[in-house]
Amino acid sequence: MKVSKDRYLQIFGVVVILLALFRCVCPEVATMTNNADAVSRVAEYADTLTTSDIVGSVDLAGNGQALYSDNECKALPSSKFLNMPHPIYSVSRFRDCFPDSQSVHLESAKQWGVEVVTDRNEAEHRKSELVYIGASPYYDVDDLKRSIPYLVPRASTLVNDIGRNFYDSLFVKGIPLHKIIVSSALRTKEDIKKLRTHNGNATENSCHLYGTTVDICYNRYTTVSDPRGKPRRQVRNDTLKWVLAEVLRDMRNANRCHVKYEVKQGCFHITVR
Repeated sequence: MKVSKDRYLQIFGVVVILLALFRCVCPEVATMTNNADAVSRVAEYADTLTTSDIVGSVDLAGNGQALYSDNECKALPSSKFLNMPHPIYSVSRFRDCFPDSQSVHLESAKQWGVEVVTDRNEAEHRKSELVYIGASPYYDVDDLKRSIPYLVPRASTLVNDIGRNFYDSLFVKGIPLHKIIVSSALRTKEDIKKLRTHNGNATENSCHLYGTTVDICYNRYTTVSDPRGKPRRQVRNDTLKWVLAEVLRDMRNANRCHVKYEVKQGCFHITVR
């Protein structure tokens, strides 16, 4: 069908107006092409930014403040905003955000855990019910003295996801990668008995008996670095603690786990749900 010149110009004008309206309604479309470059540049920030570049004032009680307020973000040029690492918000207060009591942990431990293991010899014959957690790219396990590196599959998946999400959070915030450290896992009755001789606070009916519970340090981390590359910049443990708290808060809000903030032990006490 032959289209007249006037008809063509009318159609062209309508298309231009529609595209202009679409861009007004969805302005982010104009910057989508820059996102891939922005993501690729985040890694470069890991070794060039200092903690003060990416963190606002966050006190040791766990009160987080973003690097930029919402109004300041709107005022930033779009190119600068795309190049900025995500800010660290942390949580309001660690004790308030992670208040789950022993009874709450124990209820889930009994629901998802194995029958209590008497000693380590018995544990050797229960491996069909348990998963070895001593080797993972997302976290490290301490040299355990009062527990053994085994969990039920559900709990093993949880710890793996926590470590991986921690990696992701560090990456988008422009912080050098670190591994979380598991300081306690499955305990046998024999382990609990020995532990109680040194730690009067240790409970006889521990959640660790069921293979559903781990302790993750918040004051120690393993730096991930290339042994043949240049040294990574130092990151304060408090900064990593704030990021880990964000990850655990999200996992807890997603009903993946119970979390208790342990002050004296320097760890988060975590039980799978």
